[in-house]
Amino acid sequence: MRDYVIMTDSCCDLSAAEVAESHLVVVPLTFTMDGVTRRDTPDHAEMSPQEFYKNIRAGKQCTTAAVNVGDFTDAMRAVLLEGKDILCVNFSSALSTTYQSACIAADELRQEFPESRIIVIDSLAASRGQGMLVWYAARKKAENKSIDEVAEWVRKMAPHQDHWFTVADLNHLRRGGRLNATSAVVGTVLSIKPIMHTDAEGKLTPVSKSRGMKQALTELVNKMDELGTRPLSEQTVFICHADAQDSVDYVVSLLKKRFGVTDVRADYIGPVIGSHTGAGTLGLFFFGSER
Repeated sequence: MRDYVIMTDSCCDLSAAEVAESHLVVVPLTFTMDGVTRRDTPDHAEMSPQEFYKNIRAGKQCTTAAVNVGDFTDAMRAVLLEGKDILCVNFSSALSTTYQSACIAADELRQEFPESRIIVIDSLAASRGQGMLVWYAARKKAENKSIDEVAEWVRKMAPHQDHWFTVADLNHLRRGGRLNATSAVVGTVLSIKPIMHTDAEGKLTPVSKSRGMKQALTELVNKMDELGTRPLSEQTVFICHADAQDSVDYVVSLLKKRFGVTDVRADYIGPVIGSHTGAGTLGLFFFGSER
């Protein structure tokens, strides 16, 4: 069996340590702030999350760009030249053209390397939801599963991976065109927090509203109670956050108290996704009966 590499893009929001321990290749998206374009890398070498969210809270604007075909071609060719195959799991196609860029690069390289395998999968996921699938895929590879076995596992489990989010800054949603001005003003005054999830098509969809951040965070945990695969205590749960450590601590305490969860992996939402969510966002990811 030929060796293979698991590749993804930086919207997985896995930390540098998680990337290293999982032996992943991560192709970065880019973000532009104050006229400077930077790469969104797992080590945050070009801007720390703390600095990024400080700038966002100060009202600075940020634009983002998907991975282009050339970047994927270069990353994939380097792996193929080592005689290895590639399993590439990408950011939801409903939210970015990154997946399409990976597919185009793979099609071109299959002609150049006809003996090689390149499998590209749309994760239909975002942030550490995507990262969670990739992290598990790396665990499967470490168990000596073949590239086809791991690809089948990712495709099978993606529809059963729940993504639940709440957003702190309604005005940021307004600036992004996801909420009208009146709703943003009223919602801010009443401390309304939207409950959203990434649906079966990989789209970010509003589901309900809560009054106050703690109630919203509790509702995310309630969704795990409602939909999560039992036993919940044995799940590895992933959390992403936009500089919201207090919210992380609160959710982790609920997960431990209510379900006995012991393995929680929390880290920052990177600048690319954070540009669209704003500061204070938190997402909870787990396996369940359905999305």
